[in-house]
Amino acid sequence: MNRKLIVSAIAAASAVAATAADEDHKPGIRISDRLTLRPYVSMAYTFDSNVDSSRHGNSGSSWTVSPVLNAAYKSDELLIDGGVFYTYHAYNRYTHQLNSSSYGERLSLVWANSLANEPGWTLKLKERYARISQDDDMSNHNGRGLGRDNQQLTFGGILERRINERVHAAIDANYYLIDYDNDVKKYAPLYGWKRALAGGEVGYAASKWLDFIVAANYMWYWQDNDSDRLASWRASQTRRGRSISSESKGWSVMGGVATRATEKLSYRIIGGWSHFEYGDVKDIDGPTYQLSADWQVDADNTMHIMALGSSYYQPAEREFGAAIKVYNFCVGAGKSLVRNKLKATFNFAYRKETHEYVEYAADDIDQDIWTARIGLSYKINNYVSVYCNVEYQTEMSRGGAVHNNAYDYDRWRGTVGMRLSY
Repeated sequence: MNRKLIVSAIAAASAVAATAADEDHKPGIRISDRLTLRPYVSMAYTFDSNVDSSRHGNSGSSWTVSPVLNAAYKSDELLIDGGVFYTYHAYNRYTHQLNSSSYGERLSLVWANSLANEPGWTLKLKERYARISQDDDMSNHNGRGLGRDNQQLTFGGILERRINERVHAAIDANYYLIDYDNDVKKYAPLYGWKRALAGGEVGYAASKWLDFIVAANYMWYWQDNDSDRLASWRASQTRRGRSISSESKGWSVMGGVATRATEKLSYRIIGGWSHFEYGDVKDIDGPTYQLSADWQVDADNTMHIMALGSSYYQPAEREFGAAIKVYNFCVGAGKSLVRNKLKATFNFAYRKETHEYVEYAADDIDQDIWTARIGLSYKINNYVSVYCNVEYQTEMSRGGAVHNNAYDYDRWRGTVGMRLSY
């Protein structure tokens, strides 16, 4: 998980709460009884009070256009869902620096040979690739300062066996990569990394509503830290003077509770202990947790609340030779109004980063990032909807080389747009 996914969970919660059910009910283009295409294009204008995400950043505005094609194939035992997207971002300021194109694709597969919570097998596979050109979208790329050109790749799978109505077990594996272009003519570099994970869990359903879970995994990391790209700038700073292996590894063991089946509410809360061996220079241990909740509040499905949270260790992306511990929490709510034509959403996210190891004392910085968003969307008809949202973000840093609140900033954005779908 990387820094730019801070508040992407906000966007995910918002999208699920406000639009997922609506998309499922759109007719789309039916190719057959099992295959449906759902294309749409969105166009938006945004004013940004702080394009640079810095203490004294400049304001600016921009236009985006994003065509998307989603597709779904569904049979009795199989669901395949995927899509491709393209986005062009045009700025009214910083035109030469920031005008950009992004593109990507995603694919997921779910196969099950029995009904939910009955004895049988379930297989889930997912894959996603995105080429993200420099962007200042607060919900995904965290500003001009850190939203560098990059590519991201994720793929993974889960195989679950429900042995009987009470006992189940699963194994899972996944791979994640983030790679930065690092145009040093524009910005200081970032350090990309890769992670491979293998793990499993067992569970015992004491009742229809309560499931006890024990989970464990092992992780391997490879960081792009073969050289300090800011060594000349750091010449006057104190360094520990060690070479750091690009390979790290770690494990975690957690236990907790979840729901196997509910009509309106599902949750998963687990916690335990994690161990992280950063390069060959530092062993780090500490408690970690994962939580999620999904609540369909009312009987007519007009209000939806989601919450996500986690803590974990990872290599730092901004500082050379550093490892951080991350704490995340976000909640999103959506409410349908005016006979489901008007939807209101609210999202809040908090992220905390603490440096557990640094090569340079100046990099021993703790950060708190808060983000909130409110939005409205109105469906004119089955094909046209309009929307607006306002989002606010603030970052507070302390320790290390932070003096006189130099890293702190506030930022707000207002967006109005239109979406054409079929």
